[in-house]
Amino acid sequence: MTATDQAHSRPEGLDDVTVEALGKLSESLETVERIRGHLYALHQLTGQADFNLDDAVALFRKAGHARLADRIEDELIGRNVLAGRWTFQIVEEYDDGYYADFRTLERAARDELAAGRRHLYEAELKERRRTHGRPGHESRPTQESQPAQESRP
Repeated sequence: MTATDQAHSRPEGLDDVTVEALGKLSESLETVERIRGHLYALHQLTGQADFNLDDAVALFRKAGHARLADRIEDELIGRNVLAGRWTFQIVEEYDDGYYADFRTLERAARDELAAGRRHLYEAELKERRRTHGRPGHESRPTQESQPAQESRP
């Protein structure tokens, strides 16, 4: 690990098992982030499906199937997807409950055990797996790899 990468260096006295445990906790949080993304996909896709039903109803009516159109309109359009909930309510409940608690606990563990530093396990894994001195295997971005700053007059 380079001396200049304090954000990813192991605090003195932090043992291997704790670093591994923090890594597993971080990995779990990443999974929860993916779950949250899937919930937002559920939310958006359900809304899209509901609005598409308007077109289906209009086409069924045009084709002379008013009874079927009425049934879709009455039974499906605007229906709760879970008892008493539209998808926005599911997302909000997840965000405010499980997701918020998970993030709080993950951050508390990092703050208490690793001076708030993130991805220590991955940073050390990178150091073990990269080919030192080989282009494309640098420990950190170099000045040359940073986007050039535009000068303003």
